[in-house]
Amino acid sequence: MTVVDDNTTTAGKRESIFRRLYVGTGAFDVVGKRKRWYLFFGALVLVCVASMGIKGFNFGIDFEGGTQLQMPANGKNGQITEQQAKDVYAEALGRPADEAQKVGTGGSSTIQLRSETLETAEVNKLKEALFEKLGPIGSNGQPSVQAISDSAVSASWGGEISRQALIALGVFLLAVTLFLALYFDTRMAAAALISLLHDIVVTAGVYSLIGFEVTPATVVGLLTILGFSLYDTVVVFDKVRENTRGLLGLTRRTFGEAANLALNQTLMRSFNTALIAMLPILGLLVVGYILLGSGTLQDLALVQLTGTVVGVLSSVALATPLLVDLKMRDPKFRQQADRVHARRANQARKAAEREDDDFDPNDEDSLAAELRKEKAYAAAASVPARNQKAHKGRPSGKRKR
Repeated sequence: MTVVDDNTTTAGKRESIFRRLYVGTGAFDVVGKRKRWYLFFGALVLVCVASMGIKGFNFGIDFEGGTQLQMPANGKNGQITEQQAKDVYAEALGRPADEAQKVGTGGSSTIQLRSETLETAEVNKLKEALFEKLGPIGSNGQPSVQAISDSAVSASWGGEISRQALIALGVFLLAVTLFLALYFDTRMAAAALISLLHDIVVTAGVYSLIGFEVTPATVVGLLTILGFSLYDTVVVFDKVRENTRGLLGLTRRTFGEAANLALNQTLMRSFNTALIAMLPILGLLVVGYILLGSGTLQDLALVQLTGTVVGVLSSVALATPLLVDLKMRDPKFRQQADRVHARRANQARKAAEREDDDFDPNDEDSLAAELRKEKAYAAAASVPARNQKAHKGRPSGKRKR
């Protein structure tokens, strides 16, 4: 597909990338370079699937089950740190804790220790060690072993959450497919569905690669980012439908070029929407985790941040190119593209003929044709005008006999 380069101004200077984004005149040939994007997304999905298959996920205690201990972060020797709590755990039980986390700020802050399922004797032994070494201060203002609480988490609860999330995901994808098929057409629905599946796989793969902990909040966050990705895709597809209305009867642009123009016209909107969406997510991550120390808010913000970036990228560079390839399988759109290319070739040939001023004086046929042309011009110049200038005072027109 050939796209006209409109990246220069009338003064001949090349426009900046921000100007091209703002104007949206089709300067970015995303659809024309779609094979490169397919290779990029294919490699990304392959890496994510390989990581999920080989490395797996770092499931939280809610999915694997275990024991959680919680105590005030204020101890007899001052503030208790996560590392101090993990050191006491390892010294008391002879193995490291899975996770230690500080939750909250100020006087209400607490330390949470998570590990595999512990026996009652092990829990009591760990409580005594934490009390002796760190002395967490209870509600009465004195170090107390009662200030340390414990709870057991069953893995079946996390499994039930996962099961319900998969059901919700299936219902969501089915509803999305039906909506897009009715609002647009089946090929747009297929392209959007492939883009959504890509977002799910890549977001999950990022969690596997980096080792983020997977919690029920992660699952909830994953479902929320699918709505954002779908919204962005629908905005682009709506513009594509507007630009391609009545296209089969025209020979100005192919479907791919009209779709690429629609993509450029909504590109700035897509980036702005993603930026605005990420601002509250970053606020949730900073305020909720760094200031309040809430692990749930961290999990929710991380999956939303990852999904937002992946979603806008797939909406721009994957969904629309896929739509073009699916549309071009239709013979009607291929024939329309052939008519567009034939018209352009005809216009290029005529332009070349008009601009062809080459004359070879050694060619006798060319010389004879040029001499005949000059004689014709000279003869035409010597013939007087058919309507002579009328005499003064006499009306012009046919003379009376």
